Amino acid sequence: MNNSHSASYAAAGVNIEAGYEGVRLMKRHVERTIIPGVVSDLGGFGGLFEPDTTGMNRPVLVSGTDGVGTKQRIAQLMDKHDTVGIDCVAMCVNDIVCCGAKPLFFLDYIAIGKNDPEKVATLVSGVAEGCVQAGCALIGGETAEHPGVMDADDYDLAGFSVGMVDREKVISSSSMREGDVILALPSSGIHSNGYSLVRKVFDVEHGDLSRYCDDLGQTLGEALLTPTIIYVKPVLAAIAAAHVHGISHITGGGFYENLPRCVPDGLCARIEKAAVKIPAIFPMLQKAGNIPERDMFNTYNMGVGMTVIVSRDTADKALDALKAEGCNAYVLGEITAGEEKVVLA
Repeated sequence: MNNSHSASYAAAGVNIEAGYEGVRLMKRHVERTIIPGVVSDLGGFGGLFEPDTTGMNRPVLVSGTDGVGTKQRIAQLMDKHDTVGIDCVAMCVNDIVCCGAKPLFFLDYIAIGKNDPEKVATLVSGVAEGCVQAGCALIGGETAEHPGVMDADDYDLAGFSVGMVDREKVISSSSMREGDVILALPSSGIHSNGYSLVRKVFDVEHGDLSRYCDDLGQTLGEALLTPTIIYVKPVLAAIAAAHVHGISHITGGGFYENLPRCVPDGLCARIEKAAVKIPAIFPMLQKAGNIPERDMFNTYNMGVGMTVIVSRDTADKALDALKAEGCNAYVLGEITAGEEKVVLA
């Protein structure tokens, strides 16, 4: 039993015993994520991981960090906290897999107004689920109680991940050529970007998130809280099966900001706009907010959570590998010569 207790600290609004209870409750979720390489137990000052570098000539560590953003306000309003952890993991691991790295481990950080052990454990359950989907371990984290700074029910969830790839296998746009095929990996909806605009358009603070929408086949709140897809396993399978020349995680900034990040000068990602399979939530958002189409494609993923650019002769192999991992990818466009990095035609 931990005998640590401070009445003075508790009087200031910080309950350290609630923190201990939260750690106890989250342990079963963390245990789901244990993979070979995990060295330390939960609760130490640092998370230890011993990577397996067998077969690698020059192992390179790749890191990524992000948070859930204002999407977590939807979770707070709905009092549903078991999925935003998936978003938190997704926003990190989907970034680092873009260079071909396999995520190894993840750590989270929860700032909360009042430490509710059950709520914290529920948040961590989502993080653990995200780690399971990504094939990485949750080896540590931190919960910080912020009385007087945050409202009691408020929290902010963020984290970071570290992965590894052999230097010679890092995905590089230097191999990209005219005629390469752009594949779309479908999103589950809005994912975790642009929620400040979403909250304004749908007036979530005063609106009815529980109203059922026929076009969505679910309530508005359920649609807005749908977790971000984690693409790690499908993308790694595509890399193993095909010649991958570029990968973009379509996050904030949409097509116009994220596709150019993997396209070299002199080449253009030409997207067939008619080919984009757009989920119903996006037209609903666009109509309700009177948002110009270009702004939609410059803010949201519009149904494309990630793009993978492959050589034309291995495109079918990539599609087969992606579909074998449950990802119904499809052809979105091609790489052409051009000064603009991305064109939607």
